[in-house]
Amino acid sequence: MAGKGTPATLLLAKDGVAHQLHPYEPDSHTTSYGEAGAAALGVAPERMFKTLLADLDRELVCAVVPVSGSLDLKALAAALGGKKAAMADPAAAERSTGYVVGGISPLGQKSRLRTVVDSSAEGFATVHVSGGRRGLSVELAPADLVRLTGAVVAAVAR
Repeated sequence: MAGKGTPATLLLAKDGVAHQLHPYEPDSHTTSYGEAGAAALGVAPERMFKTLLADLDRELVCAVVPVSGSLDLKALAAALGGKKAAMADPAAAERSTGYVVGGISPLGQKSRLRTVVDSSAEGFATVHVSGGRRGLSVELAPADLVRLTGAVVAAVAR
């Protein structure tokens, strides 16, 4: 990749994690960034994961779910031992992670948030997550994603 990389790609390189970068031309007219990325790369939407931030009892938390589904906020709250979760304000998500919406990676965030990776990820040898900018996907093993984010694995997608 041209330039010095993103915090996500730098973290992967520093930790020596096996991964592949998949750049693609982002669709500037979409709000479904993950689905557009899956289509551009020819990746099954179940293997392309989006990074969503939620407000759980006034704490920002991170959920990583397939782009083919949506986040179950009740399941997220239960997985992290909270009471009530709601989707986070996009500006708060950007400030906390250091990434822009559509390019938020679960890796290398400015503030490390408690994270849940949907259990469906464990059904694949590798999954795709944002590489830290629109138009960059990172493919890695689910176990490495969980380890690097300190995530809990739970069924949080529907």
